[in-house]
Amino acid sequence: MERAIERQRVLLEHLRPSSTSSSLENLSASVCAAGDSAAYQRNSVFGDDVVVVAAYRSPLCKAKRGGFKDTYPDDILAPVLKALIEKTNINPAEVGDIVVGSVLGAGSQRASECRMAAFYAGFPETVPVRTVNRQCSSGLQAVADVAAAIKAGFYDIGIGAGLESMTANPMAWEGSVNPRVKTMAQAQDCLLPMGITSENVAHKFSITRQEQDQAAVESHRKAAAATAAGRFKDEIIPIKTKIVDPKTGDEKPVTISVDDGIRPGTSLADLAKLKPVFRKDGSTTAGTSSQVSDGAGAVLLMKRSIALQKGLPILGVFRTFAAVGVPPSIMGIGPAVAIPAAVKAAGLQIDDIDLFEINEAFASQFVYCQKKLEIDPQKINVNGGAMAIGHPLGATGARCVATLLHEMKRRGRDCRFGVVSMCIGTGMGAAAVFERGDACDELCNAKAK
Repeated sequence: MERAIERQRVLLEHLRPSSTSSSLENLSASVCAAGDSAAYQRNSVFGDDVVVVAAYRSPLCKAKRGGFKDTYPDDILAPVLKALIEKTNINPAEVGDIVVGSVLGAGSQRASECRMAAFYAGFPETVPVRTVNRQCSSGLQAVADVAAAIKAGFYDIGIGAGLESMTANPMAWEGSVNPRVKTMAQAQDCLLPMGITSENVAHKFSITRQEQDQAAVESHRKAAAATAAGRFKDEIIPIKTKIVDPKTGDEKPVTISVDDGIRPGTSLADLAKLKPVFRKDGSTTAGTSSQVSDGAGAVLLMKRSIALQKGLPILGVFRTFAAVGVPPSIMGIGPAVAIPAAVKAAGLQIDDIDLFEINEAFASQFVYCQKKLEIDPQKINVNGGAMAIGHPLGATGARCVATLLHEMKRRGRDCRFGVVSMCIGTGMGAAAVFERGDACDELCNAKAK
C-alpha cells in the first residue's frame, strides 16, 4: 500500500503547477477504495478516452441442436446491433464503422451477411461494415480496431461486434494443404487439432485430469448460478426465431433468451466417466472443452466527450490491447503472455486487476493460465466461462466484453479494472484492459488534505 501511495504522490507532483498559490497545493496522495489501482497513470486527454456506452450479446446456443440451429447468421447479429441503437437512442447514421469479428464463415459471404444484418438493424447505407478474423480473438480484435480508429480520429463513434454460426459453418479445412508445410515444424503445428494442443499443454505443464474436471464443474456451477440470479439479463438480447422439427419440417416460433449449453448438475463423478477424445492416454474430454456454439455480440464505443454531450452513461473505458505470438503446439498459453503485456501497457500490475474474463477454450489451458499468473480464483470467470456458456469463435471476444463490463458495473467501487483475454489457434494470445465507466475522473486518486 505504501508503494501505491508513493505512486500517487509522484503523479500529484506532475500535476502541480509552478505557482504555489494553486488549490492543487492542498492535494495529497491517498489510498484508493478500489485497491492498488494507483499504478495506473492516465496518458491521454481525459475527454479523448475511448469509452463503451453499451455492450450486448445474444444467448449462446449449442450448434446444430440448440436454439439457433435453424437461424441464419445475419438474423442472430441483427437484433444485437439493433439493441445498441434502441437502448442508447443514438442516430445510427453517426456510426463511423461496424467491425465484425468472424472466423468460420466464408470471407465474402460473411461480409455480405454482416452488411445485411446492419440493414436489418436499421443502419443506413452510409454506415460501412467490415469483418476481421484473428481466430478466437476476432470479437475482441473488432473492439480493439474500433477503439484504435476512434483514437486515431478516423471517426468518433463505432461498433465492434462478433458473429459465429458453427451450425452453418463447421470447422473444416477447404482445399488441399501446401506440401511445403512438411519442411517446417512450426508451420506443421499450425495444423494441429485444437484438442491436441490442449493435451500438449496438459502434458508439458502437468495439468491433471482432476484439475481439468474441477474447472469444468466450476464453470457450469457459476454459469448456472448467474443465470438463476438473472445476472445475464442486462447483457442478453432475447431473439425471436424458429425451431424446425427435423422429422416433420414443422416450424415453431420461439424466443431464445438464455444460454442453452449450461448443465447445472455437472459433477466430478459425471465428468470422470468421460473418455479422452483427442488421445487415448490423454486427459482432455468433451466435458473439459469449450462448447461448439452459435451467437453474436456487439459493443458501442465512442469518445468520452461525445458520450458526455449525448448524456449517455459510460459502461467502461477501453484502456489497452495486446496481441502476442506463442508456440502453435501449445497455443492455449496465449493469455498467460498477452495479459501481462496488456496490463503493463496500462501502467498496471496483475494484482491491480479486479476481474478477469478468460476464454475457456480448454480446461487445461485455462488452469495453466490461472496458475501461471497466480490469479485469485475469486476474480476469474465469476459467472462461468466457455465450457458452460459456449464459444462461438468470432463472437466470444464481444461476449466477454459485455459480460465483464456488466459485472464490473454491478460490483461498483470494489471493481475498477478488468481484463478480457483468450488463446488463439495457430499460436497467439490477445488481451484488453478496461476500466469501470464511473471509476475515474481527472484526479481520481487525489483528495483534499
